[in-house]
Amino acid sequence: RETRARSARVRFVLESLASLSRDVAAAGSRLALAHGDPVTTVVAAARAAKVDAVHWNDEYEPAARDRDSRVEAALLAAGIRVQRFHDRLIVPPGAVQSGSGTPYTVYTPFRKACEGLPIPEPFDRVTRLAAHDLPAPPLATLAQLGLAETTTAAWPAGEAAAEARLARFLSTGLARYASDRDFPAQPAVSQLSADLRFGTIGIRRVAHAALEAARLDDALVEPTVKYIQELRWRDFFAHVLFHFPHVATGAFRPEYDALRWRGTDAEFEAWSQGRTGYPIVDAGMRELLATGFVHNRVRMIVASFLTKDLLVDWRRGERWFMQHLIDGDLASNNGGWQWAAGTGTDAAPYFRIFNPITQGMRFDGAGTYVRRWCPELAALPDDQLHHPWEAPPLTLAAAGVVLGETYPFPIVDHAERRQQALDMYAEVKGTTGKPLTESPDERMAKAARLRKARKPDA
Repeated sequence: RETRARSARVRFVLESLASLSRDVAAAGSRLALAHGDPVTTVVAAARAAKVDAVHWNDEYEPAARDRDSRVEAALLAAGIRVQRFHDRLIVPPGAVQSGSGTPYTVYTPFRKACEGLPIPEPFDRVTRLAAHDLPAPPLATLAQLGLAETTTAAWPAGEAAAEARLARFLSTGLARYASDRDFPAQPAVSQLSADLRFGTIGIRRVAHAALEAARLDDALVEPTVKYIQELRWRDFFAHVLFHFPHVATGAFRPEYDALRWRGTDAEFEAWSQGRTGYPIVDAGMRELLATGFVHNRVRMIVASFLTKDLLVDWRRGERWFMQHLIDGDLASNNGGWQWAAGTGTDAAPYFRIFNPITQGMRFDGAGTYVRRWCPELAALPDDQLHHPWEAPPLTLAAAGVVLGETYPFPIVDHAERRQQALDMYAEVKGTTGKPLTESPDERMAKAARLRKARKPDA
């Protein structure tokens, strides 16, 4: 199952490269390929092609920033100009800062500051490219890379597929986005995350397409505002990683690195394979294994369950997602996991513990999502589907469900583990001897509240 999921991600990249290769050929050139250290290969290619300058879009992950700095230095030393562009985010790191001159560490003030800046227009499409004699070997196949063949049906790749997803979202999903985006069975999300991750579509193209749709239809204004606000979460987590690179390996708030995670390997295995006994959790993990994708609301549910119910270190879940998600992005994945685990930028994160039963009932009340990914529960009535262990024996028998055989009993008791999670975080608070670290944004907000409280009544 792990090999199949990894194959899906690599297949997406290979098909995207194949699509790019066809577009480059149509513009009169060829897609050059080389393997090796970026400094060596890029400088050698630039010299062989006798170029005046090398252009690229910046990336903001620590390793990518280091790579690009080394390549730039080598090119400049070779007398070759470098032109770097911002393209990955709506707002690049460093473009906004708090009133105290520090990076934002709370989403809402970050979003409001970004909303004060215009969303840049997409660049014009390139129609002609210069010919060259650089090596252009065939793309590798999954078999050559030692990976299993996988279907393209679940997630077709390339620019044309990305444009088709965007068009479908604008015509059928955007109108429902504000109201239905949290319901995994509803077609209300764009499913463009992998395209944005690998560049088969640009973030500005997506944002302006939504804005244009809203300009033509007033009914789309509210959902477009909400959609772009959600796109800015992607920017926010990228900014956090850029300014606080320690989050790539540890908690945003370092005191949380002292948490004593008590979860077992067996519990992690049950979670990773969708065998926890909690249907909404199992459905999400099975969707991930089968498709390389999982709905954002369900990502939050399964992440909360691993960290707050199973008490397993969030970094294990983060790595599992990065191994299996087609849209795996370091900043977004890390930020989402730290948000769910309570180790991230939130002011009081440890209180947020999702109840997997009520989450399932609230966001999949009709059971459409669970029935798709947990078909062994399909015949259960809606009011029993999200907690089958409480169903009467006759109901279970009529649905063909044998707990412990066709579907597992819950591996933990949510109420007990919730309290254990709170105790675990309390231990960290106790060892620090002081409240958990406040960010600059939080200190400013607290000061504002104090000033307001001290004002005499009007």
